[in-house]
Amino acid sequence: MDSIKLTLPTKPEYVSLARLTIASVANNMGFSIGDVEDLKVAVSEACTNALNHSKNPETTYDLTYVVENQKLVFTVTDQGVGFEPESVAMPDLNGKQLGGFGLFIIKSLMDRVEIISERGFGTSITMVKNLSTTHEV
Repeated sequence: MDSIKLTLPTKPEYVSLARLTIASVANNMGFSIGDVEDLKVAVSEACTNALNHSKNPETTYDLTYVVENQKLVFTVTDQGVGFEPESVAMPDLNGKQLGGFGLFIIKSLMDRVEIISERGFGTSITMVKNLSTTHEV
């Protein structure tokens, strides 16, 4: 089991580093092109949430990638404002809201998502993507 940890500044320009890292790890593991794209979207959404809910723009957040047998587990941990995960409603897909889709997108793309959050202390989102044994063409 290999583990990679990145600590990134809460600045939007570093989200691309998270995307490049997960793409490289997933490619090396043999994920399909579609799954690699899903992983890039999920990590982007999680990082964007960390940026948007940070208490201090001068702080950092952590990304941890763990390569396990037949799955990739990655966690984004911030020191933001925190929230109650149970209170997040499904976004109105027919409405005119501009935000609130991040967690919905992450949950739709990943095989498993776990959110641990405490108001005033931050949030940790752990996402799991299983390596498919059959690849779509």
